[in-house]
Amino acid sequence: MAMVFDEYGRPFIILREQESKNRVRGIEAHKSNISAAKAVARILRSSLGPKGMDKMLQSPDGDVIITNDGATILEQMDVNNQIAKLMVELSRSQDYEIGDGTTGVVVLAGALLEMAETLLDRGIHPIRISEGYEVASRIAVEQLEKIANTFEFGEGNIEPLVQTCMTTLSSKIVNRCKRSLAEIAVKAVMAVADLERKDVNLDLIKVEGKVGGKLEDTELIYGIIVDKDMSHPQMPKQIEDANIAILTCPFEPPKPKTKHKVEIDTVEKFETLRKQEQQYFDDMVQKCKDVGATLVICQWGFDDEANHLLMHRNLPAVRWVGGVELELIAIATGGRIVPRFQELAPEKLGRAGLVREKAFGTTKDRMLYIERCANSRAVTIFIRGGNKMMIEETKRSIHDALCVARNLIRNNSIVYGGGSAEIACSIAVDAAADRYPGVEQYAIRAFAEALEAIPMALAENSGLQPIETLSAIKAQQIKENNPWCGVDCNDVGINDMCEQNVFETLIGKKQQIMLVTQVVKMILKIDDVITPSEY
Repeated sequence: MAMVFDEYGRPFIILREQESKNRVRGIEAHKSNISAAKAVARILRSSLGPKGMDKMLQSPDGDVIITNDGATILEQMDVNNQIAKLMVELSRSQDYEIGDGTTGVVVLAGALLEMAETLLDRGIHPIRISEGYEVASRIAVEQLEKIANTFEFGEGNIEPLVQTCMTTLSSKIVNRCKRSLAEIAVKAVMAVADLERKDVNLDLIKVEGKVGGKLEDTELIYGIIVDKDMSHPQMPKQIEDANIAILTCPFEPPKPKTKHKVEIDTVEKFETLRKQEQQYFDDMVQKCKDVGATLVICQWGFDDEANHLLMHRNLPAVRWVGGVELELIAIATGGRIVPRFQELAPEKLGRAGLVREKAFGTTKDRMLYIERCANSRAVTIFIRGGNKMMIEETKRSIHDALCVARNLIRNNSIVYGGGSAEIACSIAVDAAADRYPGVEQYAIRAFAEALEAIPMALAENSGLQPIETLSAIKAQQIKENNPWCGVDCNDVGINDMCEQNVFETLIGKKQQIMLVTQVVKMILKIDDVITPSEY
């Protein structure tokens, strides 16, 4: 692109390869951008809430994913439009930062842009709309802080955390087991949390899945599960008070780095070579035995001869364990990863109270449990399910619950769900609009109306009359001065979300509103779109 000036000094733009590009400017560009964002929001709108529908997505290589997680749906969609890609990034940002509310951010962004389109048709400049949205966003965040409550919890009282995680799991496929899964998620987070620093390292929580069994068989292991078994079928299946050598060096003779050629033309030479190799294996096994190891976990494989020798020398071993698993095992057992046999020492061994091999179902698939570790801060959530899709969706649901529990430990303030927080913010923003005499008040009122899109979608997805339900709840909030009234999606018979125990984290909700406002302002400021013509 280049700037050129005419004889009067007025600039105009020349595009390279102009004939192969499309260009949209002004109000048409705004409407084109808004249309793309609305299309994405419309796709996700029906997935919002506990009664939201699921989407089935098929990848180019034929894999099928069934989910109602907004971030996953958008990640798997093949999106070409740049504004639609912005919506995908919006959902991903919410997922990275908060872990939950990935569908709500896109629905709210779509509603704000839809209201902005109406204001553009009335001749209001996009900058004035952006300024109004910014003001409304601040008012909404202040209102959230006013209506927020704090939860007191500790190691002996995790019920508030469980209730909040149950709200997150209510909208997932796994909602029939939401109580047990929420407890598992909270216990996992509490096991790795530093409550004094209010910090949680989710990398210490490993989520593993195995097809077979029921969802109810999902369990929390205070230790590590490795999808491996003992390298020899005659090795012991259970080792108590195990001293574990964690190796990244292979059980095999060293190979020369240069090109070499060995000629064996007699039986004696072959026997000599075989004995030499056996001596290497003997030395390696003896080094492990000398430092007191009762179990060897190796990143690499070892051949049948070494395996046979390990079995005869009563040294159980596990081979082909991945690097991530090795690190988690080292953290959990308090061991050190050893790169060379010469560096083995008793203080580098990991310690675990129990190492056992467990078989599942009729297929006898085996996994290795490393429990009662010296440092139990590394834990594993082991998911069971009828098929691979169920397990993958459960993993996504558990991830959301883990993130919510982590957020509550960082900041124990909560607001109430069911759209009650959005309605309360909408009422506050609408009332504040009168204080702004300029054109911005139209944008502030539009923001208030857009906030109502969340409870409207919740009511619609629950099979209720959306406008009638929203009007009744709004009137109830104003009349009773109760900001906890929301949409009764579960047909309990009461609108008070406090009594229904429907909670959401304050930082998640604040992040949602602020993030959406930033992205919507960015979209509204784009007035010139140049794309290749094939788009």
